[in-house]
Formats: sequence, structure tokens, C-alpha cells
Amino acid sequence: MSVTVDEAPASWVRDSGVWAGMSIVLLVAMLDRVSLVALTGGFGIGALVTAMMSTARRTAGVAAFALAATLGVGALSEGYGAAEFAVRGLTCLVLGVLAVVSAETRERREARLRRLTVIADAAQRAVLRASPERIGTMGFAVRYVSASEEAGIGGDLYEIAATPFGVRVIVGDVRGKGLPAVQTAASVLGAFRQAALSAPDPATLARRVDDVISRLIDDEEFVTAVFAEFRADGTVALANCGHHPPLLLDADGARVLDTGEPTPPLGLMPDPELAVHPWRPGSRMLLYTDGLVEARDEAGEFFGLDAGTPVLTGRPLPAALDGLVERLRAHVGGRVADDVALVLAEDRTRVGVAHAGR
Repeated sequence: MSVTVDEAPASWVRDSGVWAGMSIVLLVAMLDRVSLVALTGGFGIGALVTAMMSTARRTAGVAAFALAATLGVGALSEGYGAAEFAVRGLTCLVLGVLAVVSAETRERREARLRRLTVIADAAQRAVLRASPERIGTMGFAVRYVSASEEAGIGGDLYEIAATPFGVRVIVGDVRGKGLPAVQTAASVLGAFRQAALSAPDPATLARRVDDVISRLIDDEEFVTAVFAEFRADGTVALANCGHHPPLLLDADGARVLDTGEPTPPLGLMPDPELAVHPWRPGSRMLLYTDGLVEARDEAGEFFGLDAGTPVLTGRPLPAALDGLVERLRAHVGGRVADDVALVLAEDRTRVGVAHAGR
């Protein structure tokens, strides 16, 4: 399936750039007629304004209108000699040509950006595959919030895999941005998908993933990550490689889980401890990247997990994450400064768990 990246411009009747340019031309014509000073180059400003807002073809139309206006006003004005009349027309013509060239250059640049955006989105989707909403008695919801307005691309990563040892999850954050970070994230996820089926526990899994990516990334690169394994015996095992620990929400309230002594990120030879915690029916766990808890408002205050905890329970998993993202955006004033990856897991062993996500 092909993707169309060039957007058709709105009708010229609704094109604000055309109307802005023509309005400026008419305003200059009026000022030229009533003032004692000839606004020789003023007529070309309309085309320049249109060039910033509309297409090259419509800019050419406004430029032609400006040239006609400057020649018309010059013809109606008394005392203009042939030389001044020619200067007025030539100046407006040159500005009009510059405006058309500028508009064409901007159109090419924007079209290229749209194509790169499509490529970046495709790369991101190839790395972060669609996650299952349910595996056995486990329910899941995921969200990815990009800090880039042009493309949803970055180095945050997540994956969910059903294995003989239980349902395993990784959430991580690559140091860096853009396509290089996506490439590193793809390497991490590829290593995870391969090792998740054979590594006996999350700590061993983390070391195996590190063995793979350490040979693929530069010395200055690293990846923070947390590995979780939801077991059938009612426990969850965690291995943390320099990442923020997950948030557990159960009958005892909300709390950040202990993941043992700090260990270096992937790529720096981590040797994480295995931390095991109870995983009761109806419990929820939020795994996240640092873009969530390190987001600041205008006063420099961090978002913090306490601000998002109330919306993570009592509603379906997708709605819970949507509510968390809404609170995050409200905290930062609409735009996040860093990518955020979120995975919300739920134990649905108990029959009739309320608000199970569909």
C-alpha cells in the first residue's frame, strides 16, 4: 500500500496567504496614492508574504497582481518620469520573482519533510510492533508519546512476549534521538525476542541482551531497560538495568517496587539482581521511560508518579493510559520534551475484574 505525503492545498478562496498578500498590495496602493513618498518596493511585499504561507503558483498570481497595481498606480500618478516608472515596475517584478522562488523552495522542503516523516513513522512502527491486549490471564495497554511534532520517532522501546517461563516485558530508553536511536532500539528488541524464549529468568535475559547489543553499539551508547516476568505462581520477577523501577498498584495502594542494587545500563556490562514481588489478582503495574517522571512544568516541577496514580485504576487499561497522558500534557503545557513509552499490565486471574480493557 502506497502512502501519499503531498497534501493538496486549500482552495485559493480560503487561502489566507493569498488574501494577506493581496490585502498588503491594496494597502500599499492606497498609501502610495495619499502619501507624498512613492512606495517603490512596497507592492512586492504582498508576494513575499504570500510566499511564506501559500504555494508558488498562487504566489505568482499575487506577484502579477502586485505588478499590475504598481504600474497602474504609477500611470495614474502625475509627475512620474519614464525612468521612475520603469524602476517601480522592475523593483516589483524582481521582488515577485524572488517570492515565487522562495515559495517553490519552501514547498520542496516541506514535501521532503513529509516524506521523511512517513519514513520515520514506518521505521518506528516496524520496531514497535502492535502489542497484544491480552495473553492468558494478563491484560496490557501501551502508549508511545513522541517529543517530536514532525514524526513519532525516538529511542524509547517496549515489547511483550509470551514465553514458557511466563509473560515477559521489556521497557527501555536508548541514549540519543532520531534514526540512530531507532536502529539501536531495533537491535535491543531483536535480542530480547530471541533470548526471551530460552533465558531462565529476567536477570539472565538482561545479560544475554547486553551481550548482543554490546557488539553493535558504540562505546558512548547505552540503553536503560527494565525486564519483568509475570509468573503463573502469583509473582513478578524484575531485572533493572539503570532504569526507573515500575509502579505497582494493588489492594495495598500504589508504590514503586524495589529492583535491587543499581546496575549499569545495557551496553555497559550490567549484572542485575533478580527481584521477586507478589503479583496478586487485580493488580496493575506501570512500566515507563524517564520522559514521564522527568517532565517539568513551567516552574521546573517534575511530573512525578503521584500525579498520575489516580487515573491508573478504576477504568479500562487503554483509558487509564490515555488519562495519564492527558495529565502529563497538562503538566508540561501541551508538549512533552522527551519521548515517553508506557506499558500498563493487569492480572485478570480473579473472575469479574472490574473494568477489564477490551
